[in-house]
Amino acid sequence: AWYVPCLASLETLQELCRKENLRCKSIGITNKSLKSYEVEYLCDYKVEEGKEYYLVKWKGWPESSNTWEPQKNLKCPLLIQNFLSDKDEYLSRVKEGKALKVRNHIKALKPAVANYIVKKAKQRIALQRWKEELNRKKNHKAMILVENTVDLEGPPLDFYYINEYKPAPGINVLNGITTGCECTDCPAEKCCPKEAGFILAYNKRKKLKIQPGLPIYECNSFCRCGPDCPNRIVQKGTPYSLCIFRTNNGRGWGVKTLQKIKTNSFVMEYVGEVITSEEAERRGQLYDNQGNTYLFDLDYDSDEFTVDAARYGNVSHFVNHSCDPNLQVFNVFIDNLDLRLPRIALFSTRTIKAGEELTFDYQMKGSIDLTSDSADGLSLSKKRIRTVCKCGAVCCRGYLN
Repeated sequence: AWYVPCLASLETLQELCRKENLRCKSIGITNKSLKSYEVEYLCDYKVEEGKEYYLVKWKGWPESSNTWEPQKNLKCPLLIQNFLSDKDEYLSRVKEGKALKVRNHIKALKPAVANYIVKKAKQRIALQRWKEELNRKKNHKAMILVENTVDLEGPPLDFYYINEYKPAPGINVLNGITTGCECTDCPAEKCCPKEAGFILAYNKRKKLKIQPGLPIYECNSFCRCGPDCPNRIVQKGTPYSLCIFRTNNGRGWGVKTLQKIKTNSFVMEYVGEVITSEEAERRGQLYDNQGNTYLFDLDYDSDEFTVDAARYGNVSHFVNHSCDPNLQVFNVFIDNLDLRLPRIALFSTRTIKAGEELTFDYQMKGSIDLTSDSADGLSLSKKRIRTVCKCGAVCCRGYLN
């Protein structure tokens, strides 16, 4: 389904709810807030007759209901702290001097400063709501955080979080699994990988032990083994808490880990819409003009299908490219043995420190040779317009494609 964002502002929707005496928890109108007043954020500051006042935006009330309140009446130290830090941040960026200017014995913030503070407060609320939404929708235990200390960009308006492939009409991403292994000790017996003609992908410490280019066959829903089976890794989802953050060098959003990740560990899956290569070619022409790179060819066995993570995806949607990446792509088969439709898993290539950005090579080169059109593996759809690379690596190739 295609969704259209609501064109009405949050304040307009709140005002309509109050006028009609309606409750809507998702926009902040509850039984409690319908008639109560709670500070949502602070908009402005002034001093009159020696008393400090803040312009208050009340939670669940439109901006037309904002009022000036004396500081002594406000019981929101965190919001006051946010207000002051946002003011200082703006002034440090524009290299202005004092925040207050005396006019007719009234001290007040400059309009540009107040305007920035309001935008920052709205952004903070929007990012918090987005973080809550992401964590409601994810199907793994680890947390997803959101952070922007760079600019006023808010959540993407046309992105919808999903946990697994979203097939286009006519495409079946669950094919062929009717039986599973009968193992009681998967690493020691003839498990799913051996049945497919490959070795088990993981060692006893549940770390990857195969070379890039080889497929991973995990135990499936028909297998006799339980959830603690060492051959069930990707299907459990990312075990690490991650943070979607705004980069400071023009690369948009990125993803960093909040925990240390050891070498050869599973980090996340790359998911999106599964479309035909013909549809991918059509969409690719549109994405080229925008400089986007979200089309991922599923060419392990053929080039019939592509994953498009532009509108539907998970955290991997925000992972940036690097010519010297710390993640590597592997093809995974679990509840679908159709070689045309592997799942895409990202594993660490080295130890990744907490706070470090996660990246992978959009061309999938380095550990595996994908220079040939017939090479097994995964590659991003070929683009017609060259996109300049901003990864900053010493070995940077200069372009994403």
